[in-house]
Amino acid sequence: MVGVDTTSTDPPESKSLASVGYKRAISAEGLLSLAPDLVLATDEAGLPEVLEQIRAAGVTVRQVPNAATPEGLHETIRAVAATLDTVEPGERLIGRIELELAELARRIGQVEKRSRVLFLMVVGAGIDHSAGQSTPVDALIQLAGGENVLHDAVEGYKPLSPEVSLAAAPDVILVSQRGLDDLKGIDGVLGRAGLAATPAGQARRVIALDSGLLFHFGPRLAEAATELAEKLGTLDRPKVADVGE
Repeated sequence: MVGVDTTSTDPPESKSLASVGYKRAISAEGLLSLAPDLVLATDEAGLPEVLEQIRAAGVTVRQVPNAATPEGLHETIRAVAATLDTVEPGERLIGRIELELAELARRIGQVEKRSRVLFLMVVGAGIDHSAGQSTPVDALIQLAGGENVLHDAVEGYKPLSPEVSLAAAPDVILVSQRGLDDLKGIDGVLGRAGLAATPAGQARRVIALDSGLLFHFGPRLAEAATELAEKLGTLDRPKVADVGE
């Protein structure tokens, strides 16, 4: 490995590598200066013309699928493993992730009441967004035993208005840890998009997850879903028997 984009933060060793910028806006010149033999990119990386510049310079570019589902993650791993001629390790990784997700599903069991979750993301100059179908956040909420209140109403990431927040009536607001820090805590979150007037806002129920776990479907998927499930309170609690002396 000679370089990564800014969203590639795991494993920790990746932080010592050269950065080629954000995955949707990489620079051909900066990337080519690292003299790579191979560029691995998800199918959402770009710009397309930049990838063509890299190919024109004689560097192999392999784009892999990146669907935000467990099955999509399997496809991504298999595509990377096939490219690197590491098929067997790739299958072992898939097997490990499947076992971890199965254990999480067992621990969640039959959730009697799913937490109604609204995700808040502040983009650029203070524009509020949320997440619907076909996003890692939406899939993660479901794996953690929650219900994304905008699942049926929104595709992808869309601007969030006070009217939408109030109509959605979430009982939990989910943010990234960076978003929570940028907004200076719960009060800052509740000052956005009418959230203070929602059931979640009135109860001050705001939870945060590390950005790397929240936005990226990767080998840590079960870890991310388990941590979110713990914060949502959907995991079965171990039963302790007091048998006395």
